Amino acid sequence: MLQHPDPNLINDDLAPTPPEGRTWSVLNMAALWIGMVVCVPTYMLAGGLIDLGMSWWQAVGTVLLGNVIVLIPMILNGHAGTKYGIPFPVLSRASFGIRGAHIPSMLRGLVACGWFGIQTWIGGSAIYQLINALSSEALVGEKLAVLDINAGELGCFLAFWALQLVVIIRGIETIKILETWAAPFLIATGLALLVWAYVKAEGFGEMLSAPSAFDPGGAKEGQFLTAFLPGLTGMVGFWATLSLNIPDFTRYAKSQRDQALGQALGLPLFMTLFAFIGVAVTSATVVIFGEAIPDPTVLAGRMGGGFAVALSLLALTLATLSTNIAANVVSPANAIINLAPRWATFRKGGLITAALGVAIFPWKLIETTEGYIFSWLIGYSALLGPIGGIVIVDYFFVRRTRIDLEALYRTDGRFWYARGFNPVAVVALIAGVAPNVPGFLQAMSFVDNVPGFLASLYTYAWFVGFAVAGLVYGVGMALRKS
Repeated sequence: MLQHPDPNLINDDLAPTPPEGRTWSVLNMAALWIGMVVCVPTYMLAGGLIDLGMSWWQAVGTVLLGNVIVLIPMILNGHAGTKYGIPFPVLSRASFGIRGAHIPSMLRGLVACGWFGIQTWIGGSAIYQLINALSSEALVGEKLAVLDINAGELGCFLAFWALQLVVIIRGIETIKILETWAAPFLIATGLALLVWAYVKAEGFGEMLSAPSAFDPGGAKEGQFLTAFLPGLTGMVGFWATLSLNIPDFTRYAKSQRDQALGQALGLPLFMTLFAFIGVAVTSATVVIFGEAIPDPTVLAGRMGGGFAVALSLLALTLATLSTNIAANVVSPANAIINLAPRWATFRKGGLITAALGVAIFPWKLIETTEGYIFSWLIGYSALLGPIGGIVIVDYFFVRRTRIDLEALYRTDGRFWYARGFNPVAVVALIAGVAPNVPGFLQAMSFVDNVPGFLASLYTYAWFVGFAVAGLVYGVGMALRKS
């Protein structure tokens, strides 16, 4: 129990979770991840690697390896959440300082706001396409001025947005209930889709028998690493955001075993399973429909039958809802709470996130930046990697998992550093980001003729940033103590 916290640094959402609030079991933690990984982007993930020339097993194996790797910082960062019951912005105060913690929490939160809007658009689009499939294009119409979408698309987008507001208003415990009930339904739906594809195609089709383009005699013989390394970085970057703010969830876990085992069961296993389902079903659509249909929303409209379409609508809506609420609302909500604890609550932070998700006009963002989004994701992993390195090194190596909990909520304690900022963390963050800047600028076509070494370094963006920032921070803190 905290003795004398500064009222400007604490409220009910930022305070350590009391023992009676730590109710999440292995099942709840695993269900959280299943609810997040079963979504449209995951379904299409391995297919993108196959387009680069991989065979199906190389693509699915890359997904598996990437998620095993990112599981490590997930569990490590989750340890502090479970041990002390604190969210990510509060944990960041130990390494970045009381005020400096706004840097990592807002960077993590801002990208989540953008993806909240994009995922909301995906969910609304699923509703729009499937209603049209049931009603002979009843929602199709002229595009609205300025918005550049029609009234039906806008209505479905706002309907899905409003559905999420219900969950946000009801609070964090509703997320636990949503994920727990969604998980078994989504698993069953995915397996049913797999069985349907196998039966209809009398096998999974040519994609699963196609050799790798990197094999001897293939079109890209001997060039496997040119696809594998950026692909692996992309897989790690896919969940780099959650690897930072996972304490926002593990603070509710009953024990370290519950958070670690639950994550280990839920993330790599089901991420890989759903990626395989995406590859196998897309392969079967070539046989069934004469063309590859990688988008499950489009596939649902082609399957035929009112029941199949209705079930697909429910599954896609639930999948997008469970992913978006957990992955893209909790983090920015907590970042906003950390900015103004005396005013903000989880509900207010979530509503601001939802408002920003509409304000960015996500359909225009996707329309004008298709290639850019993927480059931006890798670029953002170059920023998130250093933050993860700093927080993990601070917690495990500098503090040996022992944190002065009281000082996290005071301006006159050890975590005030220099006017609220830890200069060592700021320098380490800059040092971790710097090596990847040239490669990022070249990927964005802002500059040309970047030296080959720096350009290739960007391929390992998350790993490079994590290692460099963690090393600089560890050395800097050791020198600071000496």
